[in-house]
Amino acid sequence: MSLRKQIDKIKPYFEEGGRLHAFRSVFEGFETFLLVPNDTAKSGVHIHDCIDSKRIMSFVVIALMPAMLFGMYNVGYQNYLAAGTLETAAWYELFLYGFLAVLPKILVSYIVGLGIEFAWAQWKHEEIQEGFLVSGIIIPLIIPVTCPLWMLALAVAFAVIFAKEIFGGTGMNIFNVAIAARMFLFLSYPAKMSGDTVWVAQHQIFGLGNDLPDATTVATPLAQIGQGLPVDASLWDMIYGFIPGSIGETSVIAIALGAFLLLWTGIASWKTMLSVFLGGGAMAAIFSWLGMTSIAWYEHILLGGFCFGAVFMATDPVTSARTETGKWFYGCLIGIIAVVVRVMNPGYPEGMMLAIFFGNMFAPLIDYCVVQRNVVHRANRSKQK
Repeated sequence: MSLRKQIDKIKPYFEEGGRLHAFRSVFEGFETFLLVPNDTAKSGVHIHDCIDSKRIMSFVVIALMPAMLFGMYNVGYQNYLAAGTLETAAWYELFLYGFLAVLPKILVSYIVGLGIEFAWAQWKHEEIQEGFLVSGIIIPLIIPVTCPLWMLALAVAFAVIFAKEIFGGTGMNIFNVAIAARMFLFLSYPAKMSGDTVWVAQHQIFGLGNDLPDATTVATPLAQIGQGLPVDASLWDMIYGFIPGSIGETSVIAIALGAFLLLWTGIASWKTMLSVFLGGGAMAAIFSWLGMTSIAWYEHILLGGFCFGAVFMATDPVTSARTETGKWFYGCLIGIIAVVVRVMNPGYPEGMMLAIFFGNMFAPLIDYCVVQRNVVHRANRSKQK
């Protein structure tokens, strides 16, 4: 029996008068996630299409796969490199170790986040919203591999409740949910989110990997720059991603693959994405010309969470600018702030999180100014006629 028939067979239990009607929102959430919607508009000006927001979210999750898979490999790579056993390890050992280290974080993120979503939908007697499908995988990718699971669970709960649900749920939140979780962790537990001891997994997992001394330290390239030290990573290491950093943020190539899918499907705005790089590159070039930064402008783009933030977080259609002109200003603002924070505040070498947070804050104002400008121009043209 097909999945569609199985769903239709149990559906009456969740409809009006059914024994499980109280759990209707949970059933509908699973149904629309697993299957293409059964009904589309039959008349009028409605769009006759089976695409919905869950399908869009699924595409974004697929776009995140290259960054996630490489992040798993890099977790193993950094552990074996720190232990000095990289030359004797097979590539699948590196990946499997990273897989086992990262998987619990993804599971905790989804279990806590979706659990709150389900409970909230039941409490409000509303349909389950799909926005956390993307946030649930982004959050584990923007934290250090050593972040404790209980800490991640607290951050996810805080972000879902206070950055999303209290504003009305998916489509109503002001701030990106993943950014809210990252901000919570950074401000509440800074010692677990920054420094030189958080970027390398330090213990064996099911016999894989190496037990490292607690005093093992590995600095990210941005941290080395902030400390006035030379960067020990080559340009190709920065591009491939064989450097310490948050789980999914290191590989420019993996992120570029995801960007290509998002742009090809039209899910992400190329204007927003491009303007982030233009704003950040221009600001980095200015600082380089003034002698205020020790690295080339393009290295600011390659390092840290700049590429990941520009592709997967700045382009969030809910919290970013929505007017076409506003997208240029919004993206440039994020790129500029990210580089300014990096260069002007050596104690905080990574500025992308704060930049997107401020970008989300100013996005409504940017859109308002663009719309008002258009209103004034149209009024002036009407008077001239």
